[in-house]
Amino acid sequence: MASMLHHWIGGRPVAGRSGRFGDVYNPALGEVIARVPFAGADEVAVAVSAAQAAFPAWAATPALKRARVMFRFKALLEEHADELAGAISREHGKVLADAHGELARGIEVVEFACAAPQLLKGEYSDNLGTAIDGYALRQPLGVVAGITPFNFPAMVPLWMAPLALVCGNTFVLKPSERDPSASLLLARLLQEAGLPEGVFNVIQGDRVAVEALVAHPDVAALSFVGSTPIARTLYAAATAAGKRVQALGGAKNHMVVMPDADPDLAADALLGAAYGSAGERCMAISVAVAVGDAMADALVARLAPRVAALRIGPGEWTEAEMGPLISREHRDRVAGYVEAGVAEGAELVVDGRQRSVPGYEAGFFLGASLFDRVRPEMSIYREEIFGPVLCVMRVPDYESALALVNGHLYGNGGAIFTRDGDCARDFVSRVQVGMVGVNVPIPVPMAFHSFGGWKASLFGDHHIYGPEGVRFYTRLKTVTERWPTSLRAGAEFTMPTVR
Repeated sequence: MASMLHHWIGGRPVAGRSGRFGDVYNPALGEVIARVPFAGADEVAVAVSAAQAAFPAWAATPALKRARVMFRFKALLEEHADELAGAISREHGKVLADAHGELARGIEVVEFACAAPQLLKGEYSDNLGTAIDGYALRQPLGVVAGITPFNFPAMVPLWMAPLALVCGNTFVLKPSERDPSASLLLARLLQEAGLPEGVFNVIQGDRVAVEALVAHPDVAALSFVGSTPIARTLYAAATAAGKRVQALGGAKNHMVVMPDADPDLAADALLGAAYGSAGERCMAISVAVAVGDAMADALVARLAPRVAALRIGPGEWTEAEMGPLISREHRDRVAGYVEAGVAEGAELVVDGRQRSVPGYEAGFFLGASLFDRVRPEMSIYREEIFGPVLCVMRVPDYESALALVNGHLYGNGGAIFTRDGDCARDFVSRVQVGMVGVNVPIPVPMAFHSFGGWKASLFGDHHIYGPEGVRFYTRLKTVTERWPTSLRAGAEFTMPTVR
C-alpha cells in the first residue's frame, strides 16, 4: 500500500488539507509507492508564517552557534547516508552509488556553511576622516524559499538551505513532487541537529505552491533550479514582486575533443558524463564536438560498443550503471527526441529505445542512444533532452568548435580535452559558459567556489552556493560613525568629505 507523505511546518509533520495529492513512483518498478499532498496557498502561508515567527530569534543567534548546528547536521547526514541514498534511489531511480555521490556533494556545502563566523565577517576602516570610522555588515534577508528539481532531491536543497540558515535566514523548501521523501529526512535531521522549530520548513506541492511562494509578501528571496522556461517565468514574476532571485535553468553542455587528445581518455569521460544518472543532470555532457573526422571516427568507434553494453537496472543492483528515467512521460519524451533525430537525418549509431530489464518491464527504463553527424539545426542539438542521448558533431578546426559552443542558447558548462596548454587557455578565456573543464568533463565547482551558468542557463545576478551564495542570502549594511567630542562644529550644509 502506498504511504502518505506530509509537509514539515514549525518543526513537526503536518498533513495536507487541500484535498489534492500526487503519486510518487518507484521508476524502476513503474509502481506508485507513496502519495504526496499538494499544498494550497493557505498552507504555504502557514509555512511562511512559521518561518517569519522564527526569524527574529534565529537572526539574533550568534553565527558560531548557527555553525554548530551545521556541524551536528553534517554528522547526522553521514550517519544516515544509507537511508538518504535509499530514498533518493527509490523515488528518483538513480543507482545507489550515484545517490551516495549526490549526497556527498551536498555535504560539501554543509561543510562550507560550518565556516559561518569567517564567511560573515564584516569590514572595518579606522579613521575614514578625522575621528570617523566606517564598517560594513552582512545581515540576513528574512524568510527565503528554495524550489528544487527532481534530479537531485538531496543535493540541490543542500546547495541552498545550509548557507541560507547559517546566514541567519529562515527557510521554506518546495521540493519536487516526483521524489519528496529526501526533503522530509533533511528536515528531521536538521531538527535533531538542534535547529529551532520553524527555521526550516518543507511545503509539498506543484505549481500552486510555487506561485504562492512567488506571490507571498513575506518571502524575501527565491532560489530555483529547473528547466529554462520555468526559470525564466519564475524570475520575471518574482522580481516583479520585489524579491531577490537566483534561477538556474537548463543546459546543453559541449565537450570539445581536439585532435591531440587521448581518444580513450575522452571516450571514458564521455561515457560517464553523458549517461551517468541516465543523463538527468544539468551538467551532463550531451554534445561531443570532435575536431576533425579522424577524432570523430575514433570516438564513435570506442563509444558505440560500450554505449550498447551499458548495464541498466534498478538502483539497488550493484552492477547497474544506469537506472530508469523519472517518469513514463519523460521516458517517452526522450524517446521522441531519438525518433526526431533520425527523422532529421542524424546517424543513429546506438538505439536505446528497445532496451528493457527482465523482471522490470513496467519500469521507466530507456537504453542509451548515440548519434553521429549531428547538425546545428537539428532539435536534438538545439534543445535540452535531459536523458541518455549523446550527440557527436564534427567540425574542421578549433575556431569552428568554439563558435559552435558560443552560438548555443545555453551556457551552463563546457569542457575541452587536449594536451595543448595554449589551446586550453584560449578556450577557458573565450568560451561563453559559466563553468569550464579542462580534461574534466563535468566541472561542477567545489563548495567553496560557486555554481552557475551564463546565457539562458541562469537568471539573476548570483550563482549558487560558495561565496556567491553568502552574498545572495545576505544584504550589505554600511555604517559611518563619529562620537561626540567637546568641540562642536555646528551644522554643515555641504557634501561630507575627508578632512
